[in-house]
Amino acid sequence: MALLKPGEGADAYKAKILGYLAGADFLALQVAAPEKLASLIAGLSADDLARRPAPDKWSIQEIAAHLADDELVGAYRIRLILSAPGTAIQAFDQDVWARTGRYASIQTRASVEMFRILRQANLALLHSLTPAEWNLSGIHAERGAESIRDIAMYYAGHDLNHSAQIEAIRHLIPPIVVDSG
Repeated sequence: MALLKPGEGADAYKAKILGYLAGADFLALQVAAPEKLASLIAGLSADDLARRPAPDKWSIQEIAAHLADDELVGAYRIRLILSAPGTAIQAFDQDVWARTGRYASIQTRASVEMFRILRQANLALLHSLTPAEWNLSGIHAERGAESIRDIAMYYAGHDLNHSAQIEAIRHLIPPIVVDSG
């Protein structure tokens, strides 16, 4: 995904991601996400985890690595905004990160564990925020002003988006046939 110019596609992205929430409690969704991810990879072989649904689409292994990396980015962004409200928030090209971060070679279970640990740390911080801190914002290079509340909501929708992608990939994996004869 190429980086967008400010405002270019930002509204469509926000609508898509927030659409996954359907009014649900975004913090409860974030709490549930690590276990959901772990359950989605349960029972899959290394080959299943590395299977790409199409040449230009990520595998489950790569999605899990992306979720861990993105949680790290979110941790930084939230802490940056808390320490310097109004700060610039740099965008990143997720496909470049996938390539340079070698997502296809990271053990999926290690990515899930990293995601779980980072999410717990982020949730602890989010649960400690004052009402005023939830409204502190930074200026995202592509999406404009984003409050900490916005970021937390985007992360919940982002989780649901990638869970749906993993579920779709799982449906492409042929079932194991046991010869009972």
